[in-house]
Amino acid sequence: MVFWFLFILLLGLATYLMVQRSVAHITRTPVWLLWLVLMTPAFLLSGWTLMSGAKQPPPPAPIIWSIFVCTVLYWLLFQWGREVPRDTQTQAQASESQPTIQPTPEPIVRPIEPTEETLLRNCFPWSVYYVQNIEYRPQSVICRGQLRTTASNAYQQIKTNIEAQFGDRFLLIFQEGLDDKPFFVLVPNAQAAKDKNTPRRDQEKLTRPGLALLLLAATLVTTTLVGMEIAGVSLPPIWKIDSLFKVLSNPDVLFKGLPYALGLMTILGIHELGHYLTAKFYNIRSTLPYFIPVPFFLGTFGAFIQMRSPIPNRKALFDISIAGPIAGFVVTLPLIIWGLAHSDVVALTEKTRVLNPDALNPKYSILVALLSKLALGSLLTTKSAIDLHPVAVAGFLGLIVTALNLMPVGQLDGGHIVHAMFGQRTAMIIGQIARLLLLLLALVREEFLVWAIILLFMPLVDEPALNDVTDLDNGRDIWGLMAMALLIIIVLPLPVAIANFLQI
Repeated sequence: MVFWFLFILLLGLATYLMVQRSVAHITRTPVWLLWLVLMTPAFLLSGWTLMSGAKQPPPPAPIIWSIFVCTVLYWLLFQWGREVPRDTQTQAQASESQPTIQPTPEPIVRPIEPTEETLLRNCFPWSVYYVQNIEYRPQSVICRGQLRTTASNAYQQIKTNIEAQFGDRFLLIFQEGLDDKPFFVLVPNAQAAKDKNTPRRDQEKLTRPGLALLLLAATLVTTTLVGMEIAGVSLPPIWKIDSLFKVLSNPDVLFKGLPYALGLMTILGIHELGHYLTAKFYNIRSTLPYFIPVPFFLGTFGAFIQMRSPIPNRKALFDISIAGPIAGFVVTLPLIIWGLAHSDVVALTEKTRVLNPDALNPKYSILVALLSKLALGSLLTTKSAIDLHPVAVAGFLGLIVTALNLMPVGQLDGGHIVHAMFGQRTAMIIGQIARLLLLLLALVREEFLVWAIILLFMPLVDEPALNDVTDLDNGRDIWGLMAMALLIIIVLPLPVAIANFLQI
């Protein structure tokens, strides 16, 4: 019970921060009101848990209806207080959410002046993009007109013209409006002006290798402690310093936690390294991967990188987003197969759960079932569960991390992927459908309820690329569909027909 309410507290804090960062600058509706609407289903669920004492599950109908009503109410409140036209909403978020183009009360670089309009119009040849209207905003200039060539050619030529006339004063953003007509947005390039006034030595501090190594070492310690418990080592309470130090000073006991720790950190590290190296390939400023150590749960809350410059186009957005899950999955496969091969087969009991490493039912996931059969062969039967080896636990968590990142919602890797494939508006629709489908799945598989709640509160709007109009090539579309297929076979349970065929 205490854990549940601690989770609600953390969820409420995370939700408030997400709302404040994502929509507070584009709507007049109070942040606390939007937060209250989003948290209502969680509060209802908490009230039921408090009254029933967690002895019986809540009725699904009221929870589903509350989620539906609150989602609609949130959207209506957001639209009621919106401060910018709908077709420029994503542009406003791009200009205020990206660290590199975040506006300040006194802009570092001056916006374009009306007297410079002739120079601006000369940057748009009529045979490339015929400008019909120019709108002046406090922090941007919006140019609307008719596209007369391919989107990629238009963006590249106009970008070259803008740089020739105005230097690096502006970032050029190319987006689609609600009427399917693309428009250009000029946003002051605050980062370029800042870099001019910043010594090169300070600019090179972006990666902070010392901080990255410190977090890496701390995470190795915390995951090793968790790995020792997974391996069956009983650790004394942390306040018993002498007893704890005595246990940890034994190398044989300490090494029992390393297989889990190294396996999980390798998966998470390679995942983020995939993002980092691909970002470097596209000359995007980014930090090194930073691990998040915690002395409980999994030993870590994962790892992350921060990109400090805008993404140039949907091709780069796709490549950077898919590189992490694919790299992490490639490393996960051999680890989980080896770990499963060294795991023990136990009897299938009522305690068997998808998140129970001592008695895992492989049929909860198509991919896990196939890999388990490959690794264990005839030892795995219809009445078998698996007592996972620590390396298998790390591999299984690697699959969960891959699936969670591939969810096609908002600013998750999967949300970036569908955004790059189909455009931002279609990606928002896909994200909403994915959230509802996961919520329905949570009614059958309770372990997905936390995922469903987290995704429900995650904003659907993704930050646009500079050229957010040019479509991907067929090869990348195929890779994107394969990534979604990977998500499906990780999340969905093994069909009965395939289970009977495999005899598991």
